[in-house]
Amino acid sequence: MTIIRQANVYDPQPIGVKDILLINNKIIAVEDHIELDTNAFNVEEIDGQGRIASPGFIDGHFHPLGGGGENGYQNRTPEVQLSDLTTAGVTTVCGLLGTDGEGRDDVALISKAHALDIEGLTTYVYIGNYRLPVKTVTDSIIKDMLVIDKAIGVGEIAISDHRNGAPTFEQFAHACADARVGGLLSGKAGVVNIHVGPGKDRLKFIFQALEETDIPITTFFPTHIGRSQELVDEGIKFAAMGGTIDVTGNEDPETAYERDGELPFRVILQQMIDAGVSTEHITMSSDGQGSLPRFDEDGNFLRIGVASAKALIVGIKDAVFNGDIPLEVALPAVTSNVARVLKLSQKGHIGADYDADILLLDEKTLDIQTVIAKGQVMIKDQEILVKGTFEA
Repeated sequence: MTIIRQANVYDPQPIGVKDILLINNKIIAVEDHIELDTNAFNVEEIDGQGRIASPGFIDGHFHPLGGGGENGYQNRTPEVQLSDLTTAGVTTVCGLLGTDGEGRDDVALISKAHALDIEGLTTYVYIGNYRLPVKTVTDSIIKDMLVIDKAIGVGEIAISDHRNGAPTFEQFAHACADARVGGLLSGKAGVVNIHVGPGKDRLKFIFQALEETDIPITTFFPTHIGRSQELVDEGIKFAAMGGTIDVTGNEDPETAYERDGELPFRVILQQMIDAGVSTEHITMSSDGQGSLPRFDEDGNFLRIGVASAKALIVGIKDAVFNGDIPLEVALPAVTSNVARVLKLSQKGHIGADYDADILLLDEKTLDIQTVIAKGQVMIKDQEILVKGTFEA
């Protein structure tokens, strides 16, 4: 049993200074003051004064096995370790494969997801990778979603990218339709996480599917929307129609913009506000452990980096401190909005009966101080208490 005393709670909307009672992996109560007989119960009390209590971050696009391989084997990025996620405030992660669906596969991805789950996080996966038709674990997307508990959708399918195997529209639409049916039959999200590359077609396949098929707009979950202003414009159009766009965060958003033209989360969020589009229709993910390859206009490899889950908290701080965007407007992009898109009904909020995934942030700096995942204190006052199996 754990009680957080007098934290300024963002649910992610601000609800005031509260006590939060946790038992096992659940939030039991959020009240102005909670009286407990500490002699009768084994209670850990955490001082929340001067802290903002936020729902744990949900990273909806992450590479637990690593990613990459562009420009050779030596560019395969490493697997994630538990504290890479917890120090970034991530308590729920949805894993996927990218360019490489041969040297890595979904069985390995699912195994890694279970490992992180055992170590203390909540994990899910998307089935497939960039290429179509989708390579499944069983003999179909629908069956994968029925029999694999952690499989909540398909992805990351690549469009407008020279690495995607040049799929036809029919292949794309068929995969999205199967993800939809798989979600219906299994009671899961059934979303398709769509990697949007730098190609000129941008969201063409998605808009074509909306026009020519009956697949609902909520099935499509395009990411990397910040690549260019032209793509952002199409993304905002898609969001205005009722879809949700995902922006890839960056540990150094200004440098990413100056070097690669990648628009920061704060800029895209503000553009949505200015366009009168609900900010419920934007999320931010890290693309963590994925490679960050850069190619010239002829497709030649230039350089590579490794993405970090810390991009999420950096993006939130950037929006609040540099974009003058209220915390309650920015925070849903890594909490409640992601939970809604992925149909994670016990995630993304601080309230009774929700999972006990909570961050305590410094009230002035928004630095992550304490991380609680499934009721377990993983980090306390910036000290890592729980490490992964192979972490020193």
